[in-house]
Amino acid sequence: MTNPITLSPPVDASVDRTLQLIGSGASAGSSCSPGLTSGPWEYDVGPAGAPAAPGYGPGASQDDPIPGAAPRQGALPASYTEATEAELHERIRAAKAELGERVVVLGHFYQRDEVVAHADFVGDSFQLAKAARTRPEAEAIVFCGVHFMAETADLLSTAEQSVILPNLAAGCSMADMADLDSVMDCWEQLEEVYGTTPDEAGRAPVIPVTYMNSSAALKGFVGQHGGIVCTSSNAAAVLDWAFERGQRVLFFPDQHLGRNTAKAMGIGLEQMPLWNPRKPLGGNTEQELDEAKVLLWHGFCSVHKRFTVDQIAKARAEYPDVHVVVHPECPMPVVDAADSAGSTDFIVKAIEAAPAGSTFAIGTEINLVQRLAAQYPQHTIFCLDPVICPCSTMYRIHPGYLAWVLESLLAGEVVNRITVSDEVADPARVALERMLSVAPRATAGTQR
Repeated sequence: MTNPITLSPPVDASVDRTLQLIGSGASAGSSCSPGLTSGPWEYDVGPAGAPAAPGYGPGASQDDPIPGAAPRQGALPASYTEATEAELHERIRAAKAELGERVVVLGHFYQRDEVVAHADFVGDSFQLAKAARTRPEAEAIVFCGVHFMAETADLLSTAEQSVILPNLAAGCSMADMADLDSVMDCWEQLEEVYGTTPDEAGRAPVIPVTYMNSSAALKGFVGQHGGIVCTSSNAAAVLDWAFERGQRVLFFPDQHLGRNTAKAMGIGLEQMPLWNPRKPLGGNTEQELDEAKVLLWHGFCSVHKRFTVDQIAKARAEYPDVHVVVHPECPMPVVDAADSAGSTDFIVKAIEAAPAGSTFAIGTEINLVQRLAAQYPQHTIFCLDPVICPCSTMYRIHPGYLAWVLESLLAGEVVNRITVSDEVADPARVALERMLSVAPRATAGTQR
């Protein structure tokens, strides 16, 4: 039986190649933007070489508002934009070979396959930041991911190492939904409602918890205010840690990870009000805040909010034995309807451990899904969303940028270096070290 959910082109790890086939009319299928077939450098500069208007670029975050001060890349030399794919790959291989142990290249799970092919380590954001620590001899860490990930790598690397983000425009719309000024304003309002005096057990009125997908400035904020960082793998354990020290938690920036995690821990939805930073008291009454256990910031991942319960129902109708696994950044009804939910690493390990002939419908970024489908041909693996819509900002990293930063290193120039000031870095490291001290629960995901 032909399944209309699966991609019409032959399963290929390259999302870019799939998009090109669809864009040329050589294959059926659809994408969320025709701009995905263009080189990302076309969005780095405006008319006549002027700075580009701020925007995340085509893909899942294309309609999200972006802060005016978001980093912009600028023009990439024509020798990279006009090179063929084969030429870029050869230049990257040659540059890496000449640089040797002086450089380490990190590739996030959501990167395009043409970039992952050159990565020394592939994983999620925190796995990669930790992997960089295993290469203290490397003078440069090239982080093929997004801005907050490069910041975290800078926090955890040595002072002698340079962290490089190949395209400065590779930000994160979710991370941008919680800025330091808004969080500080929230915190001041909460102190007016809750006060600052601990209860009889010594627990603070509220503990701030920030997801790894946030700026270094917010990691520094939680470090200064007795809080902690979490990942999608250890969010439940981190909430346990926070409740030992506080009566309630302020969780940002992703409402869905916070809600799904707290709900699985037995916390009622009525105890999880949403905090809208554009409204007084986040749009809540003082009584609602007083009864709260987890205050959820009004943020989300535009990749994971694309997945729906209807997509799951369609997958089950066409594949009765399908196992639906989704990321906990998906909306709660989607997580509730899935068979399991967990981090990208959880999803990868679930497929690795499955018996041959298993069928998986996956709710996470398409680059990872297509790569898994290509790596495990003994399974049937497809993305819940039939429309190809990669992460806008991950897709801003292209082999052209990777070749540029590596060849610049060969020429003795460090471009696109990401640094975190000591004023921010010191408390941010405190929050990260707290996270490192918290072991994930035995099951770093949920099964149903």
